[in-house]
Amino acid sequence: MRPQRHICVRPSVRSNVAATLAFFTVAIMPSDTAAAAETITFDDLGLAPMVLAAVKAVGYETPSPIQAATIPFILAGRDLVGQAQTGTGKTAAFALPLLSRLDVNSRRTQALILAPTRELAIQVAEALQSYASHMPGFQVLPIYGGQDYRGQLAALKRGVQVVVGTPGRVMDHMRRGTLKLDDLSHLVLDEADEMLRMGFIDDVEWIMSQMPEKRQIALFSATMPSAIRRIATTYLNNPEHVTIQTKTSTAVTIRQRYWMARGLNKLDALTRILEAEPFDGMIIFVRTKLVTTELAEKLQARGYTAAALNGDIAQAQRERTVEQLKNGRLDIVIATDVAARGLDVERISHVINYDIPHDTEAYVHRIGRTGRAGRSGDAILFVAPREKRMLQAIERATRQSIEEMGLPTAENINALRVDRFMQKITDTLAGTDLSFFRKMLQEYVSKHDVSEMDVAAALASQLQGDKPLLVKDAPKLMTEARSRDKLSTTGGKRAPDSSLLRYRLEVGRQHGVSAGNIVGAIANEANIDSAHIGRISIYPEFSTVDLPADLPEGAMACLKTTRVAGQALNISVHEGGDMPIERERPRKPRISKSGDVKGGRKPVSKVTKAKPKSSAPREKRGKL
Repeated sequence: MRPQRHICVRPSVRSNVAATLAFFTVAIMPSDTAAAAETITFDDLGLAPMVLAAVKAVGYETPSPIQAATIPFILAGRDLVGQAQTGTGKTAAFALPLLSRLDVNSRRTQALILAPTRELAIQVAEALQSYASHMPGFQVLPIYGGQDYRGQLAALKRGVQVVVGTPGRVMDHMRRGTLKLDDLSHLVLDEADEMLRMGFIDDVEWIMSQMPEKRQIALFSATMPSAIRRIATTYLNNPEHVTIQTKTSTAVTIRQRYWMARGLNKLDALTRILEAEPFDGMIIFVRTKLVTTELAEKLQARGYTAAALNGDIAQAQRERTVEQLKNGRLDIVIATDVAARGLDVERISHVINYDIPHDTEAYVHRIGRTGRAGRSGDAILFVAPREKRMLQAIERATRQSIEEMGLPTAENINALRVDRFMQKITDTLAGTDLSFFRKMLQEYVSKHDVSEMDVAAALASQLQGDKPLLVKDAPKLMTEARSRDKLSTTGGKRAPDSSLLRYRLEVGRQHGVSAGNIVGAIANEANIDSAHIGRISIYPEFSTVDLPADLPEGAMACLKTTRVAGQALNISVHEGGDMPIERERPRKPRISKSGDVKGGRKPVSKVTKAKPKSSAPREKRGKL
């Protein structure tokens, strides 16, 4: 059955035109979402082949309701107003059709995306870069307050097709003449109501007033206050209105927790949770088909009965996997969203979101695999620091607070392992005839003159095998005292740490990079705790950073493509030694004929009077 769409026509008066325009509104109701998700795929939306290939590489299989509803309109060149809550997949809703319409052969700025915060601007830019992975020559630049102008100016001079920025910094560049929008064909306002709330709506209107007459505008907002509606009627040309009305809820019987992924490898964290959490059956959700098989193999190697479940697996095999999960021959299934749709297995006690879902509807669907029919269940969400916004969106959408959990410590794991080992002994003593073994060991004790306790210890060691019974916490790589100077760019001497290795990054002073930029990129993109980042030295053309010698799996690959100050880090092990860091040379004083010293630096007095602090009030609105 095709999804029903509720259509109404709502008149609105354009402020500068006497004519009355019609707003065509498509309201997708909660009952529509499941059917739509089942019937519509990205192949049906008319995206460019290169964009479609990137979407499939990312692992998205079906569009969210906002994506399915808006992408065709944007591809058709229509102005659009999209109303949907944060976390419903709005970024892909405008990014995918926008990329499909770009001319990558031109280095002129063709699209401008306005975002209320620098965090969102960076997030959108990263998403665009990911969706354009099969588009050679594509360039996107995030610009926001607090970032050095030099890197932004250099990138704008080279040319970028898409600029993602906060209103304040975009205005600055436009007034300087460094951001030229003569060839702009697309404008996107993301989270317009948030820009209104933060007091930037006047800036937004000024920017929109400078746009070329022929351009396409897409405005996205969670709510439609009068100021946002006025902007839509003033600047948009007969826009389509798409409203996604979602009603999400989670069962009260499900305990929801999240773990902030800092420092520790996600696989190691997952292993600890599996050891500490008493579970019956479990589903682990990931984003891509590739990860399902990779993670299943790694868990199998660690002794767990696990299997992958994704859209590429034949239907017969998928049915066998589900049946094995039901009858207890399989304990863990690693699945994508589509593969697990409709899965109802009574013994599923835990759902783990190994990868955070791309929208709130997917989260509700995922954790709904447990806690069914009044049964209790547990849901655990892995969240990277840069994914906090999605966590907040999930909490708002579900109207529930998700509690933060700490990982089990080495002491916790060791206590559980010892208890389980002793339980094996207890079970063996209670249910096995040991008379033959008692006689044999008595003979051994008498013949070799050893204690019975030593023999028991030897047999216990033999039973455990090569795998250590006890685990150790990873040593802290930097003390608090040492971490204070980890941002130093002076190249000062410091005692080397044998657990750290020096790496080279292909970004330097000429690109406008700072040590803070590097720390933020490494911490956010590779999930490495900032406490594990050592000395950073910035040179004209490259930088060096001390990182753990045994970087988490996948961190090197991630950091090779991570961009800082518009440059790919392309991380590699540093082969050379320390280089002197260039400093500003003091000017030599000139000596006049009379013998007076002119120029040069003035002598510093031993006692300096501190400047009084300014009593001027601070600006209410921070630099954005």
